[in-house]
Amino acid sequence: MNGQHRKDIYPGLEVAIILKKDQRSGHLTYGCVKDILTSSSFHSRGIKVRLEDGQVGRVAEIMGNE
Repeated sequence: MNGQHRKDIYPGLEVAIILKKDQRSGHLTYGCVKDILTSSSFHSRGIKVRLEDGQVGRVAEIMGNE
């Protein structure tokens, strides 16, 4: 499942994100959502989130729940 719809994402959800510095390479970073930063209900490049470890990026893939 992709991370383009805000309704599919919630705190505690395990996701793969793309950090700003990794946009060219497409390297994924894995973690659990702490905060949802995108206020709109849809974003074509993925909803922006903050992981529990503080990293910020756009959701590329939803892995599952905790």
